[in-house]
Amino acid sequence: MPYTSGFVIHPFAPLPEFQLPLAVHIVHLSFPNTSSAIAKTMDSVHEIAITGQNLPAKYIYTDSINPSQDPSIPLPLLEIPVIDFNRLATPSIGTGEELERLRSALSSYGCVMVTNHRVASSLMDRVRLVFKQFLALPMEERLKWQKEVDGFDGYGSDMIVTKDVAVVHDFTARLRLITWPEDRRQMKYWPEKPHDFREVLDEYSSKLRVLHDATLKAMARSLNLEDDSTFLKVIREGGTISSRFNFYPPCPTPDRVLGLKPHSDGTVITFVLQDREVEGLQVLKDEQWFRVPIVADGLVLNVGDQLEIMSNGEFKSPIHRVVLNPKKERISMATLSFPQEGKQIEPFEGLVSRERPRLYRQVKYNGVAQLGYYQSGKRVTDEVRI
Repeated sequence: MPYTSGFVIHPFAPLPEFQLPLAVHIVHLSFPNTSSAIAKTMDSVHEIAITGQNLPAKYIYTDSINPSQDPSIPLPLLEIPVIDFNRLATPSIGTGEELERLRSALSSYGCVMVTNHRVASSLMDRVRLVFKQFLALPMEERLKWQKEVDGFDGYGSDMIVTKDVAVVHDFTARLRLITWPEDRRQMKYWPEKPHDFREVLDEYSSKLRVLHDATLKAMARSLNLEDDSTFLKVIREGGTISSRFNFYPPCPTPDRVLGLKPHSDGTVITFVLQDREVEGLQVLKDEQWFRVPIVADGLVLNVGDQLEIMSNGEFKSPIHRVVLNPKKERISMATLSFPQEGKQIEPFEGLVSRERPRLYRQVKYNGVAQLGYYQSGKRVTDEVRI
C-alpha cells in the first residue's frame, strides 16, 4: 500500500526486473582536494551538530512530519512482539509455539524484539562505545575513513542517486562497512581509532552472523519449508552482510526534520541495536505511527523487501522512520543482509499455491536502484506486485 504520511511522494512507472528507475540517476560530484570542501560535503551533518549552525533547507520538510498529531501528545508505544531466541534455537516442547509466534508477528507487524540472543550485553555496550569514541575524533581524523562519493562503504552521507531537487535529505551521518564474507571487507574504510574499533566490530559481527543465519532458518521452518536453508542460501550464494552505524544529532525542530525518512528496508533482514537511552525508531502500522520501545539488551528484527518477495508476502517488510530528539543525540547500529547484485529474487515455489497465488514478479536485486527507491519515497514491493 502506498504511504504518504504528510510527505510528497514522487512516483514513476513500474519497473521491469528492478532496473534503475528512469527518474533516478547517480549524481557524480567532484570536489576540490581540500579538507574544508570535503568536510562541507561528506561531514556536513556532524559539522552542523558541532557548530550549532542553522539547518540548510535541504533537511527541512515543508509540513510537519505528523500533520494530524497534536505535538503535545506523544505517539503511542508499539506493543512489539517479543521473540525468545533461545526457544527458537533450542529443540524443546516450546519451539513450535515460538515458531508460530515468529510467523504471526512477522506476518502482521514485520518486526519483532529478539531477546536471549546470545550476544553479551557488555559486547553491545562496547559497540556503542567505540562508535561514540569515533564520533568524538577531530573531523580530520574521521575523514580518513570517508566513503567515496558514489560508494557505499565508509564514513559520510549516502550518495544522492536522484536528480529530483524536491527530495529532502536525512539529517544523519553514518559509517557503513561490509563485515561478511571476510574477503569482501574493505579494510581501508574500517577506522583504526579508537584502537579497538576493528576488534569490537569483528567480534560483534561474528555473533550477529550466527544470529542472522539461525533466524533465517527459523523463519523458513515457521513457514513449513522443507529446506530450512531456503532463505539463507540467498545470502550464502554471493550475498553480503554489512554493519551501518548511525549518528543522529539533536535537532531544535524535530517536527520538520527526520533522521531517516519513511521507508522499508531493501534487505533480506535487518537487526537494529538501538541507543540505550534515546528513542527514535518508529513503525507505521494500520496507518498510525508508533514508537518502538527500548528493551534492555533486545535487538529489533525487521523483515526486508527481498524477504517479503521471497516469502510471497507471508512476511511483511514494515515501513519505519527515525525521528530526532530536540536535546539529545542518538546512535544506533544496523546489521543488514543483502543478496548478490543481479540476483534474481522471486517467491519460492513452496510458498505459491492455488490458495495463495504468486504475488510478485521476478526482479533483479540492484543496490543503487534500491537506494533510489528510498530517496524517492517508493517501495520496490509495490512496483513488482502482480
